[in-house]
Amino acid sequence: MNDIDAILDRLERNEEIAKKFFEVEVTILSVLNFKDFFERLLTEIRDKFGIPYVWITLTEEGDLAHLVPKLFESDVVKQRLSVIPRKTLLGLVGSSGEPILANKDLTPFYKLFPDHEKYLIRSLALAPLTLNGEPVGTLNLGDPSPDRYAPGMDNTLLKRLAIKVSVCLSNVVAHEKVKLTCSVDEATGLVNSAAMEEILRREFQRAIRYENTLSVIFLDIGVFGQKGEPLGDKSLEMQLTGQLVAQMRRLIRATDVFGMYGDGQLLIILPSTTKNQARKLLERLVAFALANPATVGESTFNLKARGGIGSTSDAGVMDPGSLLREAERSLMRSVNWSSVSPC
Repeated sequence: MNDIDAILDRLERNEEIAKKFFEVEVTILSVLNFKDFFERLLTEIRDKFGIPYVWITLTEEGDLAHLVPKLFESDVVKQRLSVIPRKTLLGLVGSSGEPILANKDLTPFYKLFPDHEKYLIRSLALAPLTLNGEPVGTLNLGDPSPDRYAPGMDNTLLKRLAIKVSVCLSNVVAHEKVKLTCSVDEATGLVNSAAMEEILRREFQRAIRYENTLSVIFLDIGVFGQKGEPLGDKSLEMQLTGQLVAQMRRLIRATDVFGMYGDGQLLIILPSTTKNQARKLLERLVAFALANPATVGESTFNLKARGGIGSTSDAGVMDPGSLLREAERSLMRSVNWSSVSPC
């Protein structure tokens, strides 16, 4: 094969690769479900390019944290997913957004690998993924041949794919947020009971998988007149409770979930939170309620709170149901308003 034939052959191969990249982009653009998005992405890349090892690495913090447990429900994705701290990700790939090709010592990248594939890969391509401009993970391509990916190779198409995937990921996350918004209780603005059940189930699975502590708080709000008498007006009581709860939401982290559970109970789900940390938060919420009476017209109403805590560290907590029962028992022991139950 002469030089001209070699150039033509390379151009033809590059055109074919570009066509496959375009087909992947078109496919994922139509997906708006978080789990389906990654299922389709991983399957399309593996099948179209014949890449034996394709997987996703995501950070365990940030805007994706509450969605990652969904991926472990997928048989397609859970074997091809690794979750690491954001600090670890930045230490390996930086924040430039440039793809990384490696075929020498891959040991530093083992933190990104699924455990069962660490020693089978001899060359690696990493395409950084971003969400709202922040690094959130990598799309990883691996091969047993050290020649498939090597530093200095043209990574233009890989970089373009990473940008497309990041854009699609942003759309998917926005769609998931809309779905969550549709699961809001109109009276209080809080996540409704059905959605809270699903969130609690996923967070419980995540806590067990990563050996983190999950805690919950059942919170009870009382509205009283200036002389300590119960309000007696359910409509006004709900209005004032909603106002207090809206203010209280500023006291919790973005990763915590404040919602309704059961028959009008308030529930706070606290991922990666010990029982002692949950107790300190409850103390702040109780103090906040006391310090913020509500005024309607010329009338002032005292707002009081009490709560109970359940944690995966509690004896006998084996599932979300037993976690909630522990929090409910703790709440029942809190007989006085503006008190925190003994734990």
